[in-house]
Amino acid sequence: MSASLNPIITLTTDFGQSDGYVGAMQGVILTICPSAKITHLTHNIPPQNIRVGAFVLYQTFSFYPSHTVHCVVIDPGVGSERRAIAVQTREGIFVGPDNGVLSLALAETTIRKAVVLTNPTFQVANVSDTFHGRDIFSPAAAHLAKGVPIDALGDPITDLVQLDFRTTLDAGQARIIHVDHFGNLVLDLRAQDIDDPAAATFTVGSTVITSLSRTFADVEEGELLAYTGSTRNHIEIAVRNGNAAQALDLQQGDVVQVSLS
Repeated sequence: MSASLNPIITLTTDFGQSDGYVGAMQGVILTICPSAKITHLTHNIPPQNIRVGAFVLYQTFSFYPSHTVHCVVIDPGVGSERRAIAVQTREGIFVGPDNGVLSLALAETTIRKAVVLTNPTFQVANVSDTFHGRDIFSPAAAHLAKGVPIDALGDPITDLVQLDFRTTLDAGQARIIHVDHFGNLVLDLRAQDIDDPAAATFTVGSTVITSLSRTFADVEEGELLAYTGSTRNHIEIAVRNGNAAQALDLQQGDVVQVSLS
């Protein structure tokens, strides 16, 4: 990756904003790459929730310029044998732990190179066992944004950890892969998987949704609906002006019954 005149680095973590962790990462980045524009996707990923972090990155990365470096730190295995990696793709470079948090995004683009971040030249002088976000991932992201070739940061790898969001489902089922801020339930089912939207039905507990709506206003306030959401055409279930997750007592990983005929 050649040096950009306007380097962009996105940060996604589960650190929250009440401590100095995010600020420390920014300081490291700006010391190495003072011209970097740092964009915060979110720091409110639930602690250690790799799957939520993976979905947020998947939801957002393709809207950024292709020279962007995406630094993601949801890292419950910090200090263990899990690898720290950087992955160069057609749509930017991804830096983070090799625990699957990058895998949803990487499945949507073309991987060109991947390396393990082992070169101490591109890390802080004294690496902490518990804060690789500051000491390994931030400096790697900054050096990459400056134009350091990815090959300089470590040895090549091909066997990246993958998250399986479907696991084992029976026919006629869809899994909730994300619950957003509004309590909308994002399914691992996309509009392109449905031949006849008018014939689709979704059974949630004792409630049956008999078709796909276009938008929330298609139903009455407080009523359940299924619709094609804004994230890569995933089908979502919502309550108009309400919270479907709370109303249905459902969460990420739960299953919805689906009939497509």
